Amino acid sequence: MSDAPSNIFAGNPLDRAGDRRNDPAFIAEMAKHPEALAMRCDAAGPVTEEGSDGPRLAWAPLTKARASALGEEIFLGLWKGAPVFAVEVADGGMPLREAAMAMSPADAAMAGAAKSLFDWRRRNRFCPNCGTEALATGGGWRRACPSCGAEHFPRVDPVCIMLPVFRDRCFVARGPAWPPGRMSAPAGFIEPGETIEEACARELFEEAGLRVTRVRHHSSQPWPFPSQLMIGLVCAVESDAVTLDPSELAESAWLTRQEAADALAGRHPTVIAPPPVAIARTLIQAWVDGVDP
Repeated sequence: MSDAPSNIFAGNPLDRAGDRRNDPAFIAEMAKHPEALAMRCDAAGPVTEEGSDGPRLAWAPLTKARASALGEEIFLGLWKGAPVFAVEVADGGMPLREAAMAMSPADAAMAGAAKSLFDWRRRNRFCPNCGTEALATGGGWRRACPSCGAEHFPRVDPVCIMLPVFRDRCFVARGPAWPPGRMSAPAGFIEPGETIEEACARELFEEAGLRVTRVRHHSSQPWPFPSQLMIGLVCAVESDAVTLDPSELAESAWLTRQEAADALAGRHPTVIAPPPVAIARTLIQAWVDGVDP
């Protein structure tokens, strides 16, 4: 997978050891490992320190990090054979969007995974079946109800995000709450009983009146705000006639490859491209570089 497109929050370097973390003896052994490290993370993002190239994760020995932990640590995996954990703290973290654009891709990916897990844990303290407080198991990746026996796992919400293309132009749009000029690729949650391609076609028609004729998968991105998986697509549409749903999109633009390149470089007079943290920017750059539906 070394040639896979790179998106921020993708490319987690850890061996998740998913086949072993359900063994309590393994987790206990890893927690006692003399080289066990812990990432600290508050509700906003990870605790960082200044490195030679900017912010980086401020790792601490697990035994030390436990002193300020709000709950049990979560086992993230193995890094070069040594166990890596995450602990939740009350404060001191750097906002994750800001941190992700400044730290290394590996650090951003690990921090994103930790934040998603802590967000899930905060929202799922009690069993939704019977209301009993659930217990953390599986190294923090599962919650088990001691009353009804139900097991609950972190959820991932799939979202399709698509760059529509008609002939030699791509379509970008702005949400009503976004700053003037800030444009991105349209996106929407995939609904139950719906394929990725069907969601792409439905969302574009609902939001912009565009009819999809062909869909190409480009890349995906874990999006820990709190737990989406962004599925990046480039799609062909049958015309450039647009009918915007004002509750979803405030304005839109069709860009040539040169205009899209100018927006990415900050040279476009009216269109501001998505930030580097967003997969939408990856999709626009891919199309500028010659990727078609």
